[in-house]
Amino acid sequence: MKEIEGLFEKDYRSIICAAITEGHQTVLHVATGAKQTSFVQQLLTFMDPEDLMLQDENGNTAFCFAAAVGAVDIANLMLKKNPSLLGIRGSKNMPPLYFAALFGQTDTASFLFHKSEKELPTEDRKVIFITSVDTGLYDLALKLLKNDRQLALTHHVKHGTALHMLARNPFPFAGRVLGIMKCSRNIELMNNQALELVKCLWKEINRQQDVDVAEVIRKPTNLLLDAAEVGNFRFLAELIGSYPDFVHELDENGRSIFHIAILNRHMNVFNLIYEQGFNKQLLATYLDSCGNNILHLAAKYRSPSPYRTVSGAALEMQRELLIYKEVEMIVQPSYREMKNYDGKTPRELFTVEHLELLRREEQWMKNRASASIIVATLVATMAFAAAFIVPGGKDDKTGLPIHLRENWFQVFAISDAIAFSCSVISVAFFLSILTSQFAEDDFLRSLPLKLLGGLSVLFVSIVFVLVAFFSTLFLAYDHGVNWIVVPSGLVSFVPTVVIALLQVPVLKDIFCSTCCPSLAM
Repeated sequence: MKEIEGLFEKDYRSIICAAITEGHQTVLHVATGAKQTSFVQQLLTFMDPEDLMLQDENGNTAFCFAAAVGAVDIANLMLKKNPSLLGIRGSKNMPPLYFAALFGQTDTASFLFHKSEKELPTEDRKVIFITSVDTGLYDLALKLLKNDRQLALTHHVKHGTALHMLARNPFPFAGRVLGIMKCSRNIELMNNQALELVKCLWKEINRQQDVDVAEVIRKPTNLLLDAAEVGNFRFLAELIGSYPDFVHELDENGRSIFHIAILNRHMNVFNLIYEQGFNKQLLATYLDSCGNNILHLAAKYRSPSPYRTVSGAALEMQRELLIYKEVEMIVQPSYREMKNYDGKTPRELFTVEHLELLRREEQWMKNRASASIIVATLVATMAFAAAFIVPGGKDDKTGLPIHLRENWFQVFAISDAIAFSCSVISVAFFLSILTSQFAEDDFLRSLPLKLLGGLSVLFVSIVFVLVAFFSTLFLAYDHGVNWIVVPSGLVSFVPTVVIALLQVPVLKDIFCSTCCPSLAM
């Protein structure tokens, strides 16, 4: 406080009101943008109410800055000093609430809405409503919608209505979480708010007597098909639950929402068939412009895969097969042999579309097995040699190991035996992979299980080799030099940690996709 008093003791207004940046921002603008609440509080004691109305070259007051950066405390202090700040517009002739919505500032937007909801003109409400939907401030959008039901039909210049924007959200109901938003943002709360917003929008659209619901759904784009394309399951469930006939909406290629969901590999959308109880055979009768039924579309491969994991392309073929098999179980048997206009059955189309992927994954599997079999052979060789060159040597008279009766020798012997056995077993797994025919169906369970088994037992063998090495250190240096043994032993386990960090994610992917395919999809 003393420093500020000293700074402003002479001609303080010229300092406070001066533009100190290229953008004509004052000290208050800069301090507010940096969220220096204490400094701003002291600064306000030297300012007159009209000083807070100063604008930068874009027309923004410091109060607009407070709204944009989410400085609720600073905004409150400024309003106490000058309540008219709520009505002073900033850049693009927009009110402060717009900037809070634009930058995803939930708390600030709620505070400003409470202060200014009665004074907001209709046009401002429309812009702020669309902006809040775009940035994921669904709570603010709900408040605006409840105050003005006509907002349900408000159109964005490019994206259509708020319902269209929610339909195209690539991460269902997660919102566009910006870097300046609070990290503690409750995503589940956002999901619930988004779903509630969808319900309210849909209810209001249907309530309008002079509105053609079908036209709203289909213009500027068909929001149901948009939702199916990005896998927006909860959105579709809400609308289709109200109007089951929406499942028959088709795009320009004759594809229904389920065809589009399958083509984009969104199985949760396709499984909506079960939950809503639709006629599965009727859905399968739809043919697109190329004569493909729903099983044909399940056979099409799209890259890059939305199911990419830390294993890279290793599991893509398996996941494509899982999706195809699941759809195949639903449709009538006759559709499995139906040919499209190119004369291909679904299975033939699957083979053609996945030929490149099959070759790529075959090569990946061979390379992985070849590299792993070299490691397994080295481990087996070391374990075999260690079994006959025991630590401490053998007694010349009896031929027995000198440390035979010591506990650490027992640990060594057991660990070495396990390491040798596991490495040999892993060699068998990898050899079976290398000698496989690499047929399409082999990638469904056979090859992934062999790879999972081989990598797992190889990891176990490496761990027990290191245990054997650790026990050997204690046997070799058991004469009062534990200060060497313990640190050396601990360092010897660093490779185990590194291998675990590298291999466990891969093993997890393979296990989930092979043993728990419903979770993987």
